[in-house]
Amino acid sequence: MSNDTTLVLGATGKTGRRVLARLRLRGTPVRAASRSSRTPFDWSDPGGWDAALRGVTVAYVVAPRVPGPVHEFVARAEAAGVRRLVLLSGRGADTWGDSPFGLDMRSAEDAVRGSALERTVLRPSNFAQNFDEDVFRAPLVAGELTLPAGTVPEPFIDVDDVADVAAAVLTETGRHAGRTYELTGPRALTFGEAVDLVSRASGRTLAYRQVSPAEYAATLVGEGMSEDDAHHVAEMFVLMERGLIAATTDDLAAVLKRAPRTFEDYVVRAAAAGAWG
Repeated sequence: MSNDTTLVLGATGKTGRRVLARLRLRGTPVRAASRSSRTPFDWSDPGGWDAALRGVTVAYVVAPRVPGPVHEFVARAEAAGVRRLVLLSGRGADTWGDSPFGLDMRSAEDAVRGSALERTVLRPSNFAQNFDEDVFRAPLVAGELTLPAGTVPEPFIDVDDVADVAAAVLTETGRHAGRTYELTGPRALTFGEAVDLVSRASGRTLAYRQVSPAEYAATLVGEGMSEDDAHHVAEMFVLMERGLIAATTDDLAAVLKRAPRTFEDYVVRAAAAGAWG
């Protein structure tokens, strides 16, 4: 592997695998790292980090779900000769205040901002693909999505757009140094409106029902999620209901010189692939 390698952490994850494919298509020397990759990487096992960082110039970092480890990772990256970091965080992280949600992402942002390395922070809204690749899919397949989200809309972003931005930032040296990009879709939708679009595109009768955060957390625990993780997810919706991250931004267009994909475009592609069949 050359000394200008780009390291992609979370290489089998929702964004990581898409970023990896884009970099390979561009001819960028890449190293895929995850718990199941040829180059193993586990946030709970720092013993393997130095091997992943060897010969790396740029790293795409997806923070672990617990605060803290990114600080040591950044120190190791500096020692290994890494020059740039691109961190995946969350929309409006500096507006979350005293919310218990997102302590992991805020800790990771502190780590990269406190280093001497060139850094760029990507803060996307909720992924559209959560409806077919994540926790929302099973309830939709069963016919009803229940969440603690009301009339405050969310500017869902297509994860392929996030990957396009990440690939551009990782390969365009200097242009994005020190920037924080708040990434959203072109318009905000309530969860009820989003489910209606999924219903129409899939041809299935689907419903949305609002529940309290406590009810939602209890449901997740009943489905096998730990209590800590369930309350963490529920707190995301409490944060969203404040309305501080409901607006759209032009940051994606500033990077890619095009408009973000619409939620309608996403549901058409996902329905055609049989996502909710």
